Amino acid sequence: MINYQEYISIDPEIRFGRPCLIGTRISVYDVLGWLAAGMSIQEIIDDFPQLNQSQIMACLAYASERERRVKVAA
Repeated sequence: MINYQEYISIDPEIRFGRPCLIGTRISVYDVLGWLAAGMSIQEIIDDFPQLNQSQIMACLAYASERERRVKVAA
């Protein structure tokens, strides 16, 4: 699995502390939303040429890790 920490940072001064791709103001939420809306990785890169496939995959890895940590209340 890709090490998302190489691509994603959280800075309270950028996008109100949302996790963003390093060097951009594009949040993980933005990327996940585009993918959920049906955009392909290539379409995202075409619209945002500052992004690459590794960064988009890092967003998926970040979401996967967060989901893994969710605990269900009994």
